[in-house]
Amino acid sequence: MFNLKRKSFKNFDLILFITVILLCIFGIIMIKSATLTFETNRYVKVQSISTILGILAIVFLVLLDYQFLGKFYIPIYIVSVLLLVAVAFFGTGGDQWGADSWLTIGGFTFQPAEISKVGIIIFLAKFIDKNKNEINRPLTLLKIVILAGIPILLIAKQPDLGTAIVFVFFVLVMLFAAGLDWKYIGYAFLAGIISLPILWFSLEDYQRNRIFDFLDPERDTSGTGYQAMQSRIAIGSGKVFGRGLFQGTQTQYNYLPEKQTDFIFAVVGEELGLIGGLALILLYFILLYRLIKIAKNSTDTFGSLMIIGFAAMFLIHIWENIGMTIGLML
Repeated sequence: MFNLKRKSFKNFDLILFITVILLCIFGIIMIKSATLTFETNRYVKVQSISTILGILAIVFLVLLDYQFLGKFYIPIYIVSVLLLVAVAFFGTGGDQWGADSWLTIGGFTFQPAEISKVGIIIFLAKFIDKNKNEINRPLTLLKIVILAGIPILLIAKQPDLGTAIVFVFFVLVMLFAAGLDWKYIGYAFLAGIISLPILWFSLEDYQRNRIFDFLDPERDTSGTGYQAMQSRIAIGSGKVFGRGLFQGTQTQYNYLPEKQTDFIFAVVGEELGLIGGLALILLYFILLYRLIKIAKNSTDTFGSLMIIGFAAMFLIHIWENIGMTIGLML
């Protein structure tokens, strides 16, 4: 499990570590600003505790021989799927957030899909590694599609289409990195186009409204399009240098709903302006670049694909959340 004798800290990516720490500090500061008018500072406390736990996890993972994870890739997959199955039966959050995506155990509420992301990436990296010479065989691909499709369908059922798209994206990226033939990518694209009518009629009303609001931002600015419009107003009002930390009008006067979660980039844009937004994007770029570099230099397929999976997960989240706040994504 632990391989301290052979563990070489000279390969520890200090730039990546510093980038992660800077992103964490940046996040805590912006959550502090977003919740400044709230009666509770719970969000800042949770984020701070999460950061500390994350740093401890980094230390643990540095000492851990990651091949140990590969030995348990099947139990990891089973636990990941069972968590999502539990959500299907006992999930909560539909009344508040529109999807039953959370579990509450002993007063502690969490979103199992976030844990499952990590588990599915580890599982797929090892499964593909064990079948890397047969990756383009139809039977092998069918197994991957079924095994990856089970958690995706469970998440889509919640319904949480955004998280399901995240899973689809990192699965495709991992397969592409493993050497998937372009013809299969073409087949997948064609299948996606053909299934669009089926997908459309399976959407909830609020999901269709998001698409309508994306196509016509001024369609319902006081209703379903209110959040997106207020986000664009906040970012636009920040201009180049921003209104100043803790000084955003849209943020501090609570015109911007969910500013402490999905729309936190709108707070960045309003209070820190274009300069602050670009600084954050630069940190994300460094994070992704260092991950890709590590994956490229990895000596085994399992390690490389695992890092590629995490990089893809970060990329789609960054793209989705920033794009959503500026009107480039749903």
